[in-house]
Amino acid sequence: MREVEVVVREYEAEKDRTGAEAVDRMCDVSPSGGVSLFMDHLGDPVCRVRNSPAFLMLVAETSGRGDGEIVGVIRGCVKTITCGKTTPRSSAGGGMPAGEAVPIFTKAAYILGLRVSPSHRYVRENGHRPETGKAAGRLVPLQRRRVLIHGYRQKQLSLSPPLHSPPKLHQIPHPSHPRPPRLRRPPPPLPSSATLLHLPPSAAESLYRRIFSTTEFFPRDIDSILNNPLSLGTFLAYPTQSFSYTTIHHFLTRPPKSWAVLSVWDSSSLLQFELRGVPRLKKGVAWTTRAVDKAVPWLRIPSVPDLFSPFGGYFLYGIGGEGPEAIKMLRVLCRNAHNMAREGGCRVVATEVAAAEPLVKGIPYWRSLSFEEDLWCVKRLDDEYRDGAVVGDWTRSVPGASIFVDPREV
Repeated sequence: MREVEVVVREYEAEKDRTGAEAVDRMCDVSPSGGVSLFMDHLGDPVCRVRNSPAFLMLVAETSGRGDGEIVGVIRGCVKTITCGKTTPRSSAGGGMPAGEAVPIFTKAAYILGLRVSPSHRYVRENGHRPETGKAAGRLVPLQRRRVLIHGYRQKQLSLSPPLHSPPKLHQIPHPSHPRPPRLRRPPPPLPSSATLLHLPPSAAESLYRRIFSTTEFFPRDIDSILNNPLSLGTFLAYPTQSFSYTTIHHFLTRPPKSWAVLSVWDSSSLLQFELRGVPRLKKGVAWTTRAVDKAVPWLRIPSVPDLFSPFGGYFLYGIGGEGPEAIKMLRVLCRNAHNMAREGGCRVVATEVAAAEPLVKGIPYWRSLSFEEDLWCVKRLDDEYRDGAVVGDWTRSVPGASIFVDPREV
């Protein structure tokens, strides 16, 4: 049998689009092993990283058979994000009090969308693999070399649950960060229990830098995200009996006792999803709930949207808040986002949060449409890196209660 070689190179849209989409179709995302989530990139396999400051997509192509076949793809991007915080000490003899915590920034390479044809994955637990199983072992190491050449300091790898072998591709174990559960829920009705403000991007940037600058994974270029056309707005909610605010500076200098904030990202313009492998009985039950809800809408019977044909969704990011009623305010914001999604023709709203997120109770979701099996791995690439005079190391730090999920790479 003639050995089949695998060559890894940069993605070329005109040449590789069809082959890359074929690999993506073969690799549905299945958190439970049964029902799978198919992701359609709408003809642009690079869409998941295209909005990042610097991005790259590689393909693994077979050779030795005449015409090459794409058997694997991987996407990656680079950005500067927060990896920790420090509190500056007062100057010697100056008598100045210690300042507030300041963020420690690092350049991070984020790898996502690793897809390998089933015939070219690692298939044996003892570490051996057939001659055709070379693609998986070459995509990530090559991406790592490119990262090292550009001098990036951290690498973050996002894996889907079915790909159990990719963590073995990295010879050095990757410490696991809090796994962010994706929370999905169809649009509910919007109550009017709080004052809702739509912040302009400049005001949202000021607020986010104030409250999230020391939160892990917070992007330094948050202004680029907020000004992106896919970012549909940042919304602030606080109790109606609170003081009325006219500017963000006024809010920051005299905040109410309770408030919450979030931003909405239009993922439907980039991706379409579809649930596959769902038993016919469950499909029938879902159809029945929609039919009953349509016939007697005043009963407000919860109905399951049609997730078995291609659908789009909005993504919620920048979720934060303070005060005893913060969770209540966040519920109002989520309902507003749900109504926005309904008007935009979307069937779901999704978000990702850390396992210990204190505001998670303010995010309405259906457990059956959510999962916690996302695996985030972090590896340090540079042994000596600094931000000013402070060394930050994710591999040794204690994970924070919250994380900032960048909507550009969801």
